Amino acid sequence: MSEFTLSSIPRRLQWRNRPLDWDAGEGTRLTITASELTDLFIDPSGSGVTDNLASAMFAPPDPSFLLSARVVVDFASTYDAGVLLLMEKDDVWAKLCFEFSPQKEPTVVSVVTHGVSDDCNSAVIKGREVFLRMAHTPEATAFHYSLDGRFWHMVRYFSLGRLNYPKAGLASQSPTGRKCTSTFTEITYRPGALKDRRNGE
Repeated sequence: MSEFTLSSIPRRLQWRNRPLDWDAGEGTRLTITASELTDLFIDPSGSGVTDNLASAMFAPPDPSFLLSARVVVDFASTYDAGVLLLMEKDDVWAKLCFEFSPQKEPTVVSVVTHGVSDDCNSAVIKGREVFLRMAHTPEATAFHYSLDGRFWHMVRYFSLGRLNYPKAGLASQSPTGRKCTSTFTEITYRPGALKDRRNGE
């Protein structure tokens, strides 16, 4: 099945790259198991492009929207991650990751790509779960994380330019490992914009 629905998402989701395994639960739950050596990254050094991220994508019906989820990752290998993804085309996209760093620490990481990728590690998280959120408007996007789903910390505020056909979604990756399972619960979509993109309100 290439398409499926979640009651919390207003449009059908479609696999951009098929995962090793997946399961859609009741309404607001999705588990994605990425296969080995999977990632989405355009190395700024020019050394290569990887584009096989297991991602379930949908076309948001609103020009401004928020997408958030509680993310639990079965970390095993470096760069294993659960991901929120915003994409216009193959070389214009951004992802917010809960990722296993080279220092073996669960870390919030953001990657913004205009032709090549700009990669930035942010907060180290204790444990295997965190809340991630994207807040998108036609002018700009903000990424946030939260430990409790209520108080949000800004990770990155940026623009991909004016997007004509944006898609958003959930993904799992295992760039150096054999597989990675990411479980998304409390998946929430709502139209509209934040009052303040920087403090997350």
